[in-house]
Amino acid sequence: MTSAPELTAIQVPVSDPRVRPLLRELGHEYSTRYGKDAHAEISRYPDEEFTEPYGGLLLLLLERGEPVAGGAFRRYDATTAELKRIWTHSAHRRRGLARRVIAELERAAGARGYRRIYLTTGPRQPEARGLYLATGYTPLFDTEADPETIGPLPFEKHLSIGKATAP
Repeated sequence: MTSAPELTAIQVPVSDPRVRPLLRELGHEYSTRYGKDAHAEISRYPDEEFTEPYGGLLLLLLERGEPVAGGAFRRYDATTAELKRIWTHSAHRRRGLARRVIAELERAAGARGYRRIYLTTGPRQPEARGLYLATGYTPLFDTEADPETIGPLPFEKHLSIGKATAP
């Protein structure tokens, strides 16, 4: 078994140039899967919602200084953070990086006093659905129904107070 290169988690503003690959690939993924320009979805929330003063955070995982995965959360309500923009660079998928991003975001949300995580994923993103189920998220929809009949698939997870999530 080979050892993984060291990964560094950093908090950055949306304006950081290292965020561009995240937004570019997410835009491509959304457009490919849903057949429309993804700009509206990606720019749906003002950038400042992903900053500390507004209760949010944007996180990147760097490997040798290059962004390989990332994600964000924004304030959903006083006790709930909403995960957004979970991403793994297409050249680095199937390495557990998204799990690491989720664990880092959960840890940061808990440190800021959030006790619940909420998120939605699109019905044409079975990999994301599987990821959230595998990381302990509870589906808030009928998992037996055709995802296309549901629309965005909502999930939640209650954070344990004082318990760190392992990457």
